[in-house]
Amino acid sequence: MASHYNSFFGSEEPHFLESCSLCRKHIGLNSDIFMYRGDKAFCSKECREEQIESDEAKERSWRLSARSLRKKSSEAAKESAAGKTVRAGTLVVA
Repeated sequence: MASHYNSFFGSEEPHFLESCSLCRKHIGLNSDIFMYRGDKAFCSKECREEQIESDEAKERSWRLSARSLRKKSSEAAKESAAGKTVRAGTLVVA
């Protein structure tokens, strides 16, 4: 099936507005398109909301991981400052 965007954009590759970014359902020429972050098209508010919730969950997870790493780094610095020096390096013996 030829894309209705091909004649406008002169390309044979599928256009991002032709199908839902989440469920991959075809978005017809006269259908409403629900956009998110400027480059993701969705066939419905529900699909768009599901993507937003998924992105927010990933962001929360990333923040928790980053916070955990900072906490571990801070604890190691405290141990080093308390006289429990941790040394890392390479020793070459000939």
